[in-house]
Amino acid sequence: MAYTSTQTGGTSVFGLIGQFFSVIGNALVALGDANSKVRQLEALNALSDAELAERGLRREDIARTVFMNNYWA
Repeated sequence: MAYTSTQTGGTSVFGLIGQFFSVIGNALVALGDANSKVRQLEALNALSDAELAERGLRREDIARTVFMNNYWA
């Protein structure tokens, strides 16, 4: 015969408050990261094709490069 045991650990009010602020903090970090990438994208788009070529980039590759490779202009 098999026995199972379940434990129901109650979540404290402080634990819930901590989780809430953790979620808010993670959202703010994600927002800051997205904002940084948009600035990088705008900076690279402002460059001429010749300037992009000096950096080894083509205009059609800017978005992929910024969002996939963490490129810093």
